[in-house]
Amino acid sequence: MVLQQNRLRWYGHVLRKEDTDWVKKCMEYEVKGSRPRGRPKRTWRGVVQIDCQTRKLTMDGAMDRMEEAYKGWMMIRIDEWVNVSSGTGSPG
Repeated sequence: MVLQQNRLRWYGHVLRKEDTDWVKKCMEYEVKGSRPRGRPKRTWRGVVQIDCQTRKLTMDGAMDRMEEAYKGWMMIRIDEWVNVSSGTGSPG
């Protein structure tokens, strides 16, 4: 569960990067050539897709959810800052 959250959080960070960023390019990169015999290796993107399916999200839905969570987090931090600066709260 925690690993899924962390992977989806990282996925959100990668999606927000510029298209020219090397991290985002790596997400789309496909290795050329054949693989050795046996079970195919799991890719990071494939695991993220499984995480999204487990949580009943689409890949785009995961991004939307991350943006909502970020906005909520920012509102909490702003409220804390306002309370601290006005003297009604403690730094957190």
